[in-house]
Amino acid sequence: MNHLFLTAWTDILESLRARWFAVYTFVFGGILVLLFALGLTESRVMGFTGLSRLMLTYLQLSMAILPVFVLVTTVRSLSGDRESGVFEYLLSLPVSLSAWYWGKMLGRFVMVYTPVLLAMGGAMLWGGLTGVELPWRIFLYYSALLMVLTWCFLGIGMLVSSVARSVDVAQGTAFVIWLGLLLFLDLILLGVMVQQYASPNLVIGIALANPLQVFRTAGMMLFDPQLVLLGPSAYVILDHFGNLGFMVYALAYPLLLGTLMAWIGYQWFRRGDLP
Repeated sequence: MNHLFLTAWTDILESLRARWFAVYTFVFGGILVLLFALGLTESRVMGFTGLSRLMLTYLQLSMAILPVFVLVTTVRSLSGDRESGVFEYLLSLPVSLSAWYWGKMLGRFVMVYTPVLLAMGGAMLWGGLTGVELPWRIFLYYSALLMVLTWCFLGIGMLVSSVARSVDVAQGTAFVIWLGLLLFLDLILLGVMVQQYASPNLVIGIALANPLQVFRTAGMMLFDPQLVLLGPSAYVILDHFGNLGFMVYALAYPLLLGTLMAWIGYQWFRRGDLP
């Protein structure tokens, strides 16, 4: 356990020195500053005003930006160490493969999720100082959503990094995965359903296997409990889950999926030819 935390701390220090982390922090901090500058807290959409409106927009932007950042930076982890020859030194140190693998994942999770959480916390702090009503329920749930989304794509990234033999292949694969998940959001699936006369339950089931779609739908549910924006598919979702059930599913499914992907990646990493 000590080696796991030491590995995580080493990865945290390495990330602090990396350019990607500075750019990543600037992007998410800059988004909130820009939203404040545009006066989004003073606008009203479907009854949402103030910080509620700002967090809703921030969540939707994070859905497009966060996964690709997590994937591209994570897939360089194992594959980059493999190309640079770090594994040769790793095998000579008294650190188990499990501690090294899970330690790197834990350290990367801390560095990826912390700027996102601090940005939302900063928005809440600014809102409190300016006298805006603080939407604690929305803040807590959206923070949890972003946490499980980060963990989910971090697990996928660790799997890709374990399987790929070069950084270029790993980054290309990560981009294809991200693009594929974007393409299979509900509008694309609705077109497939209309053209192929597929069962609505089947199409919606495929959509809800997409962590991005789950994240997007859960984000809608707090301000649109009836999911009017999703059209007829809302009836299937609400009949099978209900509001509370889907909100729990939106937290549990990405968390389990990310853990499963990371575990498969570890098995591949442990049994593979490391050098």
